[in-house]
Amino acid sequence: MPKVSKRLREAQAKVEDRLYEPLEALELLKETATAKFVESAEAHIRLGIDPKYTDQQLRTTVILPKGTGQTIRVAVIAKGEKVAEATAAGADLAGSEELIDEIQKGMMDFDVLIATPDVMPQVAKLGRQLGPRGLMPSPKGGTVTFDLAKAIDEFKAGKLEFRADKTGIVHVMFGKADFSAEDLLVNLKALQETVDRNRPSGAKGRYWRTVAIASTMGPSIRLDVNALRDFKMSDAV
Repeated sequence: MPKVSKRLREAQAKVEDRLYEPLEALELLKETATAKFVESAEAHIRLGIDPKYTDQQLRTTVILPKGTGQTIRVAVIAKGEKVAEATAAGADLAGSEELIDEIQKGMMDFDVLIATPDVMPQVAKLGRQLGPRGLMPSPKGGTVTFDLAKAIDEFKAGKLEFRADKTGIVHVMFGKADFSAEDLLVNLKALQETVDRNRPSGAKGRYWRTVAIASTMGPSIRLDVNALRDFKMSDAV
């Protein structure tokens, strides 16, 4: 068994073995985020789906109203005038074949990769580099588009792509531990509504199984799923 640090033991001692109301859970997350850096706030949602079936897969995006708390570096692969358009719209990196070559050689200095549809045949050969990191552009993720300015703005403002892993669990960062509990709740509610809105057609029976939240280095806090789903956004603002 790995050794548990004194810091983590003290944080774990503050968490009771029960389901927490959303705001109470988020206040506890902030209290147990005691690392020496600003930790992220993470949600881990277990759904009643089996992603090995195509009609039970979940891959989509969420716009976090209060932002991510991170500086997002956006790269764009496009052709001709679209490269200059991407740069003018605020892309940190923009290019065509030369950018594809750099990525193939191991350059991964970005958080989001956007591509225009006409370059996707060339981008497809980056699967080995991009796939394991979840960075391959996709129409469902909003990262394959000709509307570069809109896509760049949205991802820099707090749009995140997420998907259910092979066990049906969604892992999403929804802010930073130094956000107020109320702002974290606004973001978490937006995430919950997005997961519900994009329920796969093949999902049968109970869709939401369990939800746990935690800071990057903090203990897991179990959330009352029904309380989160019943919470009204108007009450969180």
